[in-house]
Amino acid sequence: MTLLRRVYPDLKLNEEEAVPPEMLERLRICLSDFKEALKVVSPSAMREVMVEIPDVKWTDVGGVEDVKQELIEAVEWPLKYPDAFGRLGVRPPRGVLLYGAPGTGKTLLAKAVANESSANFIYVKGPELLSKWVGESEKAVRKVFEKARQTAPTVIFFDEIDSIAPRRGSFDGGSHVTETVVNQLLTEMDGLESMQDVVIIAATNRPDILDTALLRPGRFDRVILVPIPDKTAREEIFKVHTRGMPLAKDVNLKKLIEKSEGYVGADVEAIVREAAILALRDDINAKEINHDNFMNALDKVFASVTKDVEKEYEELKKEFSSAKGKEILLEKPNYMG
Repeated sequence: MTLLRRVYPDLKLNEEEAVPPEMLERLRICLSDFKEALKVVSPSAMREVMVEIPDVKWTDVGGVEDVKQELIEAVEWPLKYPDAFGRLGVRPPRGVLLYGAPGTGKTLLAKAVANESSANFIYVKGPELLSKWVGESEKAVRKVFEKARQTAPTVIFFDEIDSIAPRRGSFDGGSHVTETVVNQLLTEMDGLESMQDVVIIAATNRPDILDTALLRPGRFDRVILVPIPDKTAREEIFKVHTRGMPLAKDVNLKKLIEKSEGYVGADVEAIVREAAILALRDDINAKEINHDNFMNALDKVFASVTKDVEKEYEELKKEFSSAKGKEILLEKPNYMG
């Protein structure tokens, strides 16, 4: 059909009307025709599942340069250069766990690394997998991994993984449903051992309550803290969210950065959005956003993270950074209360 539209742009046929044989004899299909067809025809496996190709790039993620580099090494390199790992006889990481306070950009990072790896992206909201019907939750987990195999190269992203994989047999774990889901998740992750083009990324605010088996070697090999942004990171985040916005000459980013300690990426985005609304409130025909708009927005948007919370995550990072500390952490019933 792409070829017919290209050669005979004015051709109009009814659904039951055949293309004249003499026309078909003169047609020659080119590579460009196949490329155009690929844009409108998706693989059957992808039609049945919620698979996307994110449009988020590294340049859309402000700050967290160390985290980006770790994701490039753990996700992007194995998917783009599998032969390099094979040449050195090393098995790339199968899974990456991102943890940190809400709003620090864990989902954004997962989408960015999938895009930069030219991989499909399957987003799974943890609580949505749980079902009151016996066996349905495990079936949903199996379906997710089937999707990934069918549409590889793929990044599976489990958001709020603590909701479906809490520590078995603990007070936090609670229900039989989550215990069977954890078992199914472990089985599926172990089944990816021979696959080079499926990577799992998970996100949580509470890594201390996850089932310990998930953090064993061969599953979530990399455990990465997505930190609360420091001054440098907040500057980058402000630049990302104000990119393309008409800012008045009096806007002082340095002052905004100083006033926004404890604000995570989602908070900064909210400040920028609120500043724009305040500018319109002052004048619906406003053509730029001034410094007062931002300062007033800061009064309306509060920081998500306290010093105590930031300290708790830093302590967790220390525990995860050493084998002995990690072992102690995994044996603790809870870390963050």
